[in-house]
Amino acid sequence: MLDEIRQQPQALERTLTHQTRGIAGFRAFLAKRRPRLVVIVARGTSDNAAQFGRYLIEIMTGIPVSLAAPSVHSIYGASVDYKDALVVGISQSGESSDISAVLTQAHKSGAMTVGITNEPGSTLANLAQHVFLVKAGREKSVAATKTYTGQLMSLYLLAHALGARIRIEDLQAIPEAVHSTLSLEFGILEIAGNYRDMRQAAVVARGLNYANAFEFALKMMETSYVVAERFSAADFLHGPIAMVDHNLPIFVFGPSGPAWASLHETLEKVQAMRAKTVIITDRSNREAAGLAEAVIRVPARLKELYTPIPYIIPAQLFAAALAHAKGLDADKPRGLHKVTTNL
Repeated sequence: MLDEIRQQPQALERTLTHQTRGIAGFRAFLAKRRPRLVVIVARGTSDNAAQFGRYLIEIMTGIPVSLAAPSVHSIYGASVDYKDALVVGISQSGESSDISAVLTQAHKSGAMTVGITNEPGSTLANLAQHVFLVKAGREKSVAATKTYTGQLMSLYLLAHALGARIRIEDLQAIPEAVHSTLSLEFGILEIAGNYRDMRQAAVVARGLNYANAFEFALKMMETSYVVAERFSAADFLHGPIAMVDHNLPIFVFGPSGPAWASLHETLEKVQAMRAKTVIITDRSNREAAGLAEAVIRVPARLKELYTPIPYIIPAQLFAAALAHAKGLDADKPRGLHKVTTNL
């Protein structure tokens, strides 16, 4: 897991280089055939990436996005009208049969289909009309890391193809931001050691980093068996905050920008309730200091739009370090296998 976390700058560069080769043509094609909506279908970590795609595409293009429920097709056999939609399947292995089933029906009902996968010879890659290949190389760790960030990069490029004002030059700066963030590894190892007895936690974010709250929580569940709940900062104040006390650590993704006011309010309230808090932020947010027990600050100065990939790196490092602090093997989580073909 740690090796693959460290490989992410190079993996992101490869992914971006490969995918930008045909992006101008695909953008021109979609300009002539703009979908009325986008539907994304995925499972597990890929579903967390899909959550990011939903926010990104709706914010940057105005096209409504729905996250599909594969069980509608795989269990209930329902027929859904996907005409004039763009249906996007996301799968690390490309071999999740229920995701393939959704894309197959979507194509039959007149949808355009896109696949995002790390495996060029997979079922998903062969089914989809357009494929965004994640060039992460083989991922051995059960807990996905480099394929997740590769999927996020692919979704930036999909949003770009759909007309979003996302510059390729800005995306090209992300691998370097990730590289500089890896320098935080030893500091995060020390912080994680302070949480070795943690059995439950809450992860809070909002907007573009909401997907990272799900992914960070999943990583702690997979590698350290922590019962980790994840919340939007807005939803957290509508009930779940009642469970906060000094025994419930709170982890917050705190970029400056539109989401910060809500996150700031949440941090002030949980701090008053004596909760231990850790903030992941970057150099552009000067207000974060003093609002948490620990601040993990990405060295780059980032616009909120481009924070999700650099911000998940400290979370991945923390999950791996926490497993080590607990005496667990992050590469051998109990009951899990690398590829799940059907759910």
